[in-house]
Amino acid sequence: MLLDGKQVHRMPARELARTMGLLPQSPIAPEGITVADLVGRGRNPHQRMFSRWNTEDDEAVAAALDATDTAVLADRSVDELSGGQRQRVWIAMALAQQTDLLLLDEPTTFLDVSHQVEVLDLLTDLNHSRGTSIVMVLHDLNLAARYADHLIALADGGVHAVGGPHEVLTEETVQAVFGLTSRVLEDPTSGRPMMLPIGRHNVAVFV
Repeated sequence: MLLDGKQVHRMPARELARTMGLLPQSPIAPEGITVADLVGRGRNPHQRMFSRWNTEDDEAVAAALDATDTAVLADRSVDELSGGQRQRVWIAMALAQQTDLLLLDEPTTFLDVSHQVEVLDLLTDLNHSRGTSIVMVLHDLNLAARYADHLIALADGGVHAVGGPHEVLTEETVQAVFGLTSRVLEDPTSGRPMMLPIGRHNVAVFV
């Protein structure tokens, strides 16, 4: 895999972390750590041996907290936060790295519907306002089609379909990738495709 023409596995970890932010599916925060301290850890790739925290670091953390609307939570323990708030804080930590590329593995996992939309709205805003390139793994096909500009459907360890939402989220692709009969309609709100699974009793299942 190449990143800016370089093989990722050969890049020094600190250099890679200054280029690409990564948010795993179930990150674990140290017990009792505050929001501000956790977000501040996003500055680690920019710290050199024996260097001191500086104004640039303060500004990066403040900007990340503001962008994710978590500044009011700065002094609170991460343990006390709701699922949606906690996910925003993790995204803030990734933003504090100040990378042009952000990779997120299932950022909406374990969140209820309102928090899922909240997090995806936030990521869309960051993409539009900052130009941050965001790559996500999402298993909710309707959320993926609604928020993403470019989709990749994987099957049997390879790429089955690539393109915009209307090109990838089709009844044929859903059948080929998931072995599922479905109906794909136009979402009346977004104009994007929306998939309805067909259950055993020949009725659409709304999800």
